[in-house]
Amino acid sequence: MDSNLKKKKIIIVGAGPGGLSAGMILAHRGFDVLIVEKNSRVGGRNAPMKVDGFTFEIGPTFGMLPQVFEEIFTLSGKNLKDYMDFQFMDPLYRLRFRHGEDLHIWKDKEKLKAEIAKLFPGEEIGYARWYKDHITRFDKIYDCLKVPYNRPYHYLRGKLLKAIPSMSLGSSIHGVLTRYFKTEEMRIAMGFQAKYLGMSPWKCPGAFSILSYSEHAFGIFHPIGGLSKISEEMAKIVGEYGGKIELDTEVKEVVIKDGKACGIKLADGRILESENVIMNADFAYAMKNLIPEKERPSYTDKKLDKMKYSCSTFMLYFGLDKQYDLPHHNIIFGDDYKRNVDEIFSGKGMPTDPAFYLQNPWKTDSTLAPEGKSTLYVLVPVSNLQTPFDWEGKKKELRDMIVGMIKEKTEMKDFDEHIEVERMFTPEDWEKKFNVEKGAVFNLAHNLTQMLYLRPHNNFNDIENLYLVGGGTHPGSGLPTILESGRIVAELIKKEK
Repeated sequence: MDSNLKKKKIIIVGAGPGGLSAGMILAHRGFDVLIVEKNSRVGGRNAPMKVDGFTFEIGPTFGMLPQVFEEIFTLSGKNLKDYMDFQFMDPLYRLRFRHGEDLHIWKDKEKLKAEIAKLFPGEEIGYARWYKDHITRFDKIYDCLKVPYNRPYHYLRGKLLKAIPSMSLGSSIHGVLTRYFKTEEMRIAMGFQAKYLGMSPWKCPGAFSILSYSEHAFGIFHPIGGLSKISEEMAKIVGEYGGKIELDTEVKEVVIKDGKACGIKLADGRILESENVIMNADFAYAMKNLIPEKERPSYTDKKLDKMKYSCSTFMLYFGLDKQYDLPHHNIIFGDDYKRNVDEIFSGKGMPTDPAFYLQNPWKTDSTLAPEGKSTLYVLVPVSNLQTPFDWEGKKKELRDMIVGMIKEKTEMKDFDEHIEVERMFTPEDWEKKFNVEKGAVFNLAHNLTQMLYLRPHNNFNDIENLYLVGGGTHPGSGLPTILESGRIVAELIKKEK
């Protein structure tokens, strides 16, 4: 450890996963790290919500790409297994289609292919081809997401040039899948992961077909205590290296002098100086609210409003006095998935026949609810706030629709009779309570004009010494990639010092 680095101060705005990832690596390397967080707990949307003995995940519930978490902890001088107990799902999840068919995505590939053959005869052959092709495809594309793209010439990197033939440029995820599968059900099963990026599989770039492969190849895990425990343990490591986290501390603006970030001004009037500032707030919100427009000519308010944003989500959280025997993860599709997706991205606020996701975590983790009870997490993809919609007036109607669909389409025919605790979030709640611009919980969309160099840079281009982490910068949204953004920024700061 370089003793000179101890004098170099880093301020991180926001104790979400990206800020914590950068913070724990930099603290380990001897930097003087201070993380300021406006809420009373760390994690941002990767934080727990505790109500009357029930613990709910606010945001992410799918643990993917475990190697990313292992790497971040290793770079911080720690062993992941000393801090968390990852339980791997089997099946990874259950998919329930419009006619009631259930496809369980098993870890064992032969078992999975047998189930595919039973439900969709012949598609097991396409699955075998798809999996084999994506082994190389994943390796080539994923390596390109682990480095920054702050200059146009970064497109000339050898790894990226070699990966281009695998990126299916000009094709969507759904387009890629038509090469392997004949049934729409299998295309949906292997393409719904575009929702992790808040996009339609009919529009999301074909390169992101590696999302479903990453699940099938590396599995899906759940840390005992919930995914929010990841942020809590990362914060603990920051402290173990002498870093500080100030909770209940709201940032008013980034202090900029002569085009350089040199600290932050807090809502209480204090000014904290630093040599570098790392921004972990929602990108568009941070630009509009924490940085004067004159200091960011590349991202004026007008340009921010014209950028493409992900979809939003309508959330229901139930604490039940009963436990139901269904898988940990469940995705329930409606009669016409394509129509549902088109409604979301055409700005129709109230879905007609929505697909939705259910998490039933007591099957894996008994720590999240009192004995004999359970939690139920329900996520419904919906339009973001770029199109006006009366969420306050319509949320009860949508809530009742989803409750009815859960009773109709799952084994939980009486679950509404066992609700002890209930919470609801709409896109307006995401914007107002969590400072998520337009309620777009997956941040900026991942279309080709907002990827790599064309996405806001980790080393922010308009202001020196200002760095970006989180879903609004490279490599994008999703918990593992957000942690990668923190690692990328930590490497950039180390390199530039």
